[in-house]
Amino acid sequence: MDLRLTNFTKRFGDTTVIDEMNLTVQSGEMLALLGPSGCGKSTTLFAICGIHKMDGGSLHFGDKDVTRVPAQKRPVGVVFQNYALYPHMTVAQNIAFPLRVQKKSRSEIDHDVGRMAELVHISNLLDRRPAQLSGGQQQRVALARAMVRKPDVLLLDEPLANLDAKLRLEMRSEIRRIQQDTGITAILVTHDQVEAMSMCDRIALMKDGRIVQLDTPTAMYNNPVDQFVAGFLGNPPISFVAAEAGPELDLGHDITIPRPATLEAAGTVTLGIRPEHFGPQYGAGVEGEVVFIEPQGREELVDVRLASGAALRAILPATGGHRVGDRVSWGVQSDKILAFASEGARL
Repeated sequence: MDLRLTNFTKRFGDTTVIDEMNLTVQSGEMLALLGPSGCGKSTTLFAICGIHKMDGGSLHFGDKDVTRVPAQKRPVGVVFQNYALYPHMTVAQNIAFPLRVQKKSRSEIDHDVGRMAELVHISNLLDRRPAQLSGGQQQRVALARAMVRKPDVLLLDEPLANLDAKLRLEMRSEIRRIQQDTGITAILVTHDQVEAMSMCDRIALMKDGRIVQLDTPTAMYNNPVDQFVAGFLGNPPISFVAAEAGPELDLGHDITIPRPATLEAAGTVTLGIRPEHFGPQYGAGVEGEVVFIEPQGREELVDVRLASGAALRAILPATGGHRVGDRVSWGVQSDKILAFASEGARL
């Protein structure tokens, strides 16, 4: 089922935090609301599930207007950051709770609980209580409880924030598997761009209560609309450096790199150069000093400070061939350079 927010406005007192936002989530897709703290992503999620009242605009699930439908009557399942499991209930009882509220029969409840437990791989945990479960297991219980009532939309509010790194990786793939297996429309709220890029079909990147860019992860990474988007996506992050846009791009102190054919503007610009587009594999020309090396197993991150004081980062195979203090002259893949005007707009 598709979901449409039209001219959504939300105010807290005299402060307007979201002003006439428009967003469509397509049926069966998983969309990320991504952005820094305070950008309005959780506010948007809470308006969709009914926790927050909308101060303007409308919300439709398919052809049905649910703008004024109470939260408990909306066809949504919600998984919160803290899971919100009932500690005195077993896993089976936690999953069954929404069905008991709906006054389903015992046989229906047992069947649906068993089906959901199998889907999220916790069939062997049904008699345990939440305190006896790991964080990842609690997350699976919360997911099963949210989906057991067969909602039209699944809402996930920072669902992986309380898990360690290994469990986050495992649950990223599990949540995505379950969403794809069921075909449910889902919205993920996160500040973690790796989660958004790895789990979702599209990303709505938010800043100051508005959507800056809405696109697929690959398209947003390769073609950011402005400097904020370019800086928010990418791990390790992009490097920014000032340059003069003449026949070549002058990085200062006689350091120049080829000017991309797409860059028509002259004057001072900010260049965005991703780590995978800078290094010895692209020739020479950008001279600097290695100031930091971060081993990451099969790869290493190498920071090079230019004569101008700016720094570029490279991601290279972990050969161990570089040392802090080395002088290097490396190249840049010029057709991958991103250029931005002084106010941050993409050139």
